[in-house]
Amino acid sequence: MNIPEDLKYTRDHEWVRIEGEEATVGITDFAQGELGDIVYVEVETIGESLDKEEVFGTVEAVKTVSDLFLPLAGEITAFNEDLEDTPELVNDNPYDQGWIIKMKISDLSQIETLLTHEGYQAVIS
Repeated sequence: MNIPEDLKYTRDHEWVRIEGEEATVGITDFAQGELGDIVYVEVETIGESLDKEEVFGTVEAVKTVSDLFLPLAGEITAFNEDLEDTPELVNDNPYDQGWIIKMKISDLSQIETLLTHEGYQAVIS
């Protein structure tokens, strides 16, 4: 199971790469493995400001559809448009090419509520 040490995580299986007031968000290797082959990623919240844990999109796999929960309050600034044609990037490379959104964090103190890689490992064990 790939759980990079330089990222933060949520109990809802999203990963977060923090870069100043910006964050890149995707789903973890564990989550994509549980979902199976991803066939569609939908995000219709670009330009919207959402609260922490609000649904910002969905991931559709062959067998199920799963909501995506925002790990931090903020504005959704970008969607990985490569996922429109190749949603399987989330399966193949969830932490790099398979990122889902970029966002501007509105409350930096919320970063402290995210899990470290050790904390996330404990959640999935």
